[in-house]
Amino acid sequence: MTDNRVVVLSDDTALNARPRATEVEQRGIDTIPDADRTSTWIDLMRIQFGGANTFATVLLGTFPIALGLSFWQAVAAVVLGLGVGILFLMPMGLFGPRTGTNNAVSSGAFFGVRGRVVGSFLSLLTAIAFYSISVWVGGDALVGGLSRLFGVPDSIGLRTVIYGLIGLIVIVVVVFGYQFMLLINKTAVIANTILFLLAIVAFATVFDPGYDPGPDALALGAFWPTFILSALIVMSNPISFGAFLGDWSRYIPAATPKRRILAATALGQGLTLIPFLFGVATATLVAGEIDYVFELIQAAPLWYAVLLMVVAFIGGLSTGSTSLYGTGLDFSSVFPRFTRVTATISIGVAAFLFILLGRLFFDLLAAVNAFVGAIVVTTTPWMIIMAIGFIVRRGAFDRRDLQVFNRGETGGRYWFSAGVNWRGMVAWIGSAVLGLTFANYPPIIVGPFTNVAGGADISLLVAIVSAAVLYLGALFLFPEPKHVFPAEGPRLVPEKDAPMTPVAADPASSAAKAHARRG
Repeated sequence: MTDNRVVVLSDDTALNARPRATEVEQRGIDTIPDADRTSTWIDLMRIQFGGANTFATVLLGTFPIALGLSFWQAVAAVVLGLGVGILFLMPMGLFGPRTGTNNAVSSGAFFGVRGRVVGSFLSLLTAIAFYSISVWVGGDALVGGLSRLFGVPDSIGLRTVIYGLIGLIVIVVVVFGYQFMLLINKTAVIANTILFLLAIVAFATVFDPGYDPGPDALALGAFWPTFILSALIVMSNPISFGAFLGDWSRYIPAATPKRRILAATALGQGLTLIPFLFGVATATLVAGEIDYVFELIQAAPLWYAVLLMVVAFIGGLSTGSTSLYGTGLDFSSVFPRFTRVTATISIGVAAFLFILLGRLFFDLLAAVNAFVGAIVVTTTPWMIIMAIGFIVRRGAFDRRDLQVFNRGETGGRYWFSAGVNWRGMVAWIGSAVLGLTFANYPPIIVGPFTNVAGGADISLLVAIVSAAVLYLGALFLFPEPKHVFPAEGPRLVPEKDAPMTPVAADPASSAAKAHARRG
């Protein structure tokens, strides 16, 4: 019986003209019509590289050196962390073209249309972390430049003003929306790549590839625990894009071959070796200093110190906008009283307050370490569940039924139990909790089982394996209903007969009330 199965739509619609970059994007989290899917896989590659080709990525690249590794050990940690992160991230670009919406809403197919708030929570956590890092580091670079060039004394007041300026400009960029972000990231791809590569000239006479502080400098007391921690911190950068790829890939036509979408992520993230290795190399020049960015600008040749200010400013806009855009978009659907614009402004203000608190009361290294640790351990199992779900559902989705929560309705293919698919939810909660109990991101996140592997952090391995085992186990032991699968049926797992709850309006829902208020 296939009456209620998912219908796979064809994609032969003529495309509308691409909107101008200066037009404020009006769309929220609703499905992008086929005629408005004017982006290409090249755009997806460019926005990823542009969003990560910044000082925020550079900062993550400094961590292996800050944790006590030698230059070549740090390079190996970067290559390993980036490579593994890319492998997990690549499937996350496939959902947007199929569903026409972002990854958090797409995850409703596996977590339920209400349970998809898990993805919204993860995108919020990631956005605050990377928006804060981009504004924080970009601001510090501009302060360092002003101090070096004009003798302006460093102060909390000055940093607050610079943070506020960058943060405000980022919010303006995001309010304009996707097309304007593409324009900014095109600039970042070219300009920052050239400026990073000029470091070869700027530091050629002082850089020493033989840098090695010795075993006594290792932050965790031994090589392997420190090396693994370093790789995991690097891995957080590609993983941080997991919740956001759908924000941009939803503008790509559904007929685009999967290999191109996968290649876009592999190439876009692979090119971030440039800022990562810039961070590794330059960190050896100011090793032991608390404020990396400020001290690097003081150590750089004067001509390059000026260029670093440009890199910091462009990078702050690029990373900040890619982080803030997605969570503002999704936040407006979880809390329908907010529009995309008002949600973006609200989260931007909250993140700015977090930046000030972090600068005044917390240690930057510890705060970033804890945030990226939480992102890796909680987001990776969510991505594993999404990827497995894509495979067993054969990449087939019902676009309309994914949107019932956002439209103030109940029912549909992905309603499951009151809007929650406990199979995906239990697998994610169980794997995230298990992963965190093994996590070792001192001093803030230190799980009770961190010493099981001799101090090495195996939290990611635990989270990945447990997510796959728990989710696949649930699919086999408690098969999903036939109506969530296409006509070909599921791949690898069984299915069951079950009635589909009809779609019905829910006047008491927040979304319905918000729609009524807007007329």
